Amino acid sequence: MTTHAPQAEQAVTLPTTLDEAVAALAAMPTAVPVAGGTDLMAAVNSGQLRPAALVGLGRISEIRGWQYQDGHALLGAGLTHARMGRPDFAALIPALAAAARAAGPPHIRNAGTLGGNIASAAPTGDALPVLAALEATLIIAGPGGARREIPVSHLLAGVEMLRGGELIGYVRVPLLHAPQVFLKATGRTGPGRAVASVALVLDPARRGVRCAVGAIAPMPLRPLEAEQWVAGLIDWDNDRALVPEALSAFGEYVAAACIPDPAPEPDGSVVPLPPAVLHLRRTVAALARRALGRALS
Repeated sequence: MTTHAPQAEQAVTLPTTLDEAVAALAAMPTAVPVAGGTDLMAAVNSGQLRPAALVGLGRISEIRGWQYQDGHALLGAGLTHARMGRPDFAALIPALAAAARAAGPPHIRNAGTLGGNIASAAPTGDALPVLAALEATLIIAGPGGARREIPVSHLLAGVEMLRGGELIGYVRVPLLHAPQVFLKATGRTGPGRAVASVALVLDPARRGVRCAVGAIAPMPLRPLEAEQWVAGLIDWDNDRALVPEALSAFGEYVAAACIPDPAPEPDGSVVPLPPAVLHLRRTVAALARRALGRALS
């Protein structure tokens, strides 16, 4: 790795606690935090980023596990995809485990972390639609031991941003104890990289369906009207039954909400979607249909 400054002048800090890491970032405003480094090193190798200082997060054991807290799972931001893909974690949050197992080849899963997936906010991040569908929240660590909590969707949408000297410490996920599904379609954009993904969770306590579509937009999309519509059709008191025709209709509803038809021209004519976009919309419809079908089966 090279920088504009001589290599000897590059500062590398290896804190052992979350607060030490925050203090290091506050003391070096130009420093870049690094955990697994899968996204950071890609940016460095492509010449998009030349960090003058690094704060390594790999020695902070407190953010590499999880714990139970008031009906939620408190996940450390340092959890690797490989760790989340194991059976014990899959029993806890099945959709997030499925996304972690689909995150790429073994060397990526072994290094990449949950917090890094969120902080980089790449549209193709497999964990992002799952966290959006689960309505997860982030616990942000700030200077002086400060902690604040924000919805993960707010960070991904740019409604709330990380401030100077702040780090994602934990992810709080509600434990629904209900079916959850993550599916994705891949293409020629790279090994395991999604062209579209769908996360779907059932919430029997609230008689709700939550769905998020990833990879087709800068942030995961929630088709709220489609969620409400299909939730009203499910027989929640009778094994969550749903007529087969409703599955196909749900897929089309989700796809049309996320990839709508163009607005009519001033003369009233409608320009059709390009073939590639129509294919993507059919892909989203198929993923949403299959995800709901698996969740209800």
